[in-house]
Amino acid sequence: MEQADILCITAHPDDVEIAMAGTVLHHRALGHTVGLVELTAGELGTRGTPEIRRREADAAMQVLGAAFRYQLGLRDGFFRADEASLLKVAAAIRAHRPKVVLTNAVSDRHPDHGRGASLVAEACFLSGLRRISTQVDGKEQEAWRPVTVLHCIQDRWIDPDLIIDVTPYWAGKEKALRCFASQFHDPASTEPGSPISSPDFLPFIEARARQLGRLIGVTYGEGFTVARPPGVDDLLALR
Repeated sequence: MEQADILCITAHPDDVEIAMAGTVLHHRALGHTVGLVELTAGELGTRGTPEIRRREADAAMQVLGAAFRYQLGLRDGFFRADEASLLKVAAAIRAHRPKVVLTNAVSDRHPDHGRGASLVAEACFLSGLRRISTQVDGKEQEAWRPVTVLHCIQDRWIDPDLIIDVTPYWAGKEKALRCFASQFHDPASTEPGSPISSPDFLPFIEARARQLGRLIGVTYGEGFTVARPPGVDDLLALR
């Protein structure tokens, strides 16, 4: 299993692209490795199918330059932070040994986002306990705990604890978003409408990024919250 400096663990395909794609592209440009893991296949989504969304996710992965992308197979809409789910997520964390984990918003319109955020944060803690046993391909894994867990800002506004300037990567984020054509506005589609298939949704994503960017004096930003305050090495590097 490939090591990743940053591991994005989110509830659904397209969560990364909507909320943190610019951050992924920024850190790829810095030379960091990034891996993408989804808890579910998004099989309860109003539009598209799991197969279509998987193909779209693979295309977006290429745009983002991620090292890998796969799904853990939890049930869309019904996963909970039970022992089996926690161990499955902990095994992925131990397999890739990230320093930073990016995950869903702590509270959001879609209940899976808040549940996913709690599940991933708890699994990050448990993966650091050596007396918890997990295996991959029949081999016992070593304990591993990420240094930082960051929660993105999704549909609902949450005051950010930190903001990443993604202005140079906005075009790349839009390209990754467009890979999920089944999910967003298509006037020719005969599928039912959804909150994210509205013609106003992608302009909302841009407006949110502009709102976050304005807080740090740039054009586009992506915001995150943290449970534990991050340490900084150089105050003069702050914006």
